[in-house]
Formats: sequence, C-alpha cells, structure tokens
Amino acid sequence: MTQLKKRKAYYHLPGLFEFYELYRLFLPLFRKHREYFYDWCEIGSIYGAPWDCLWGGGRVECGDSRPQEVLELMQEYGISARLTFSNSLLKEEHLSDKRCNALCALFNKGKEKQNGIIIHSDLLLDYLKVNYPNLYFVSSTTKVLTEIEELRKEINREEFGYVVPDFRLNKALDKWKTLSEEQKDKVEFLCNECCWFGCRDRKICYEAVSRKNLGENGAEHPCSAPNAGEGYRFSKAITNPGFIGLEDIRNVYMPMGFSNFKIEGRGLGSALILEFLLYYMTKPEYQIHVREAIYLDNMLDIF
Repeated sequence: MTQLKKRKAYYHLPGLFEFYELYRLFLPLFRKHREYFYDWCEIGSIYGAPWDCLWGGGRVECGDSRPQEVLELMQEYGISARLTFSNSLLKEEHLSDKRCNALCALFNKGKEKQNGIIIHSDLLLDYLKVNYPNLYFVSSTTKVLTEIEELRKEINREEFGYVVPDFRLNKALDKWKTLSEEQKDKVEFLCNECCWFGCRDRKICYEAVSRKNLGENGAEHPCSAPNAGEGYRFSKAITNPGFIGLEDIRNVYMPMGFSNFKIEGRGLGSALILEFLLYYMTKPEYQIHVREAIYLDNMLDIF
C-alpha cells in the first residue's frame, strides 16, 4: 500500500440500485464541488443488487432492475460497482440462475477487477472465478467472523480482495495492530451497524434473509433485540459499542494503516443515506449546500 493510499479513507456505500437516483445527483456534486468534501476521503465502491436476485444476501433488496444505467453511472465516475451476492444457502441448482448470471456477465465487462461481488458461499465463489474472471471478491460480513484468528485466515485467502469482519470486532484495536500492512489493506470495517451488540442470532438472521431470497416459505426470523421495533436509527447506531465515527476513522484507524470503511444502509431510504454522506464525507460548513442541492432541486424525484 502506497503512502498516498494510507492518507485516504475509501468509503463503500449502500444502495447501488436502490439509491441510483440519489447517486445520480450526488456524484456530479462530489466531482464538481470537491471543496465541499474532506480531501482525505474517496468513494471506494457502491454496493447492492436488484430486488429479484436469489443469490442476494444480507438484506432483501428493493432496488429497481436497471443494471445498464447503473453500470454506466459507475463507469462515468470511475467507481467500483459491487453486487451483493452473499446468500449463504446456495446449492448447485441455483448456480444456473439466468438473472444473476446476466448481471455478472454485464459487470464482468470493462476493466479487469473494476467491479466486484460481495460473497458468502464458497460454491458460488468457485463458480464465479471460472465464469467471470474480471470480477474481484469481497468476503461478506454475513459470515459473522467474530474471532480474530478465523478472520486472519479469511484475510489470507488469495481469492478475496477485501474482508468485512463482524462489527463487534471493530474496537479490538490491540488485535488489529497485529496485522501486517498487506493484511490491513484487505480489512473493510462496517462502521454504522445498528444491530444489538449482544445479539447471538446474527447468523440466524442472515440465513433467514438467504432463505427469503430463495423464495422459501417461513423464512422470517423475529428479532429479539431490545427496541427492535424501532428499526434503524442513526442516533442509536452512534451509541453502539462497535460504531466507527468520523473522528475514529481520521484519528484511530487511518493512522493505524486502515483505509476501507463500509457504510450500511440498504432499505433505509434516500434521506438517511444522504445523512450518512453528510456525516462521513462532507465538511460541516458545506453540509447545508449539499442538502440544498439535493433536497430543494430534486425532492420530488428521490424522496
């Protein structure tokens, strides 16, 4: 990793399809008015999948299926597009799915390793490596890797360009310091998780989403976390023991040699995603400028 890269934070943003209209407005602003935004941060990728993908995982998607437009927007701004194909319950019979294969074929085009797949299943990984060699792979947080040694093994796998650990490891700084520079390059921290820190059902929840994406009946898993009925609240997320805030990124993780930070938010709505973009990327004195550019001119289109 070069010294220049060490001085940058690369954000991996949610809603590749779901928030296409928001990014269609935000990305030109990010390019034209770079003075509005911190010079030490960049957009590393935008991730997601259309709603009708049985390889999908992590969340049940609700984005429209406009893959060609989505890909063209990412290419225009030189941003990596990642498909969230992190279903953990795939079988051999699912590999021939036409919809998911068509998406991979489309995103496989262009520059080598420009676009990627967030993945859980080794079965799918082996299939994609053979059939879509231009794609890179991200080991999904849905694996719920909560032990540093199992995470280290995952990081050392050559197949993965990035590995997203469980958010409950975020503050284990003494353990993160033991990684080599090359290993640190591959770690992608999930910053703003709202899930209950003491949850023991996280893997079960992800499996329920996988079953739902496969169209299986009875796939729902009721969340037992305190105040689960409230849904996601950024105000609650910032009190989570695993939360990585702006100052943590600048003053703790970047000086330690980490560069990659994932922002969750699929299914939360454009207004909240904009708040994430303001909090993590936008200088305070320019946040009102970004809000006005998005809200006042385009409110009816995306909110």
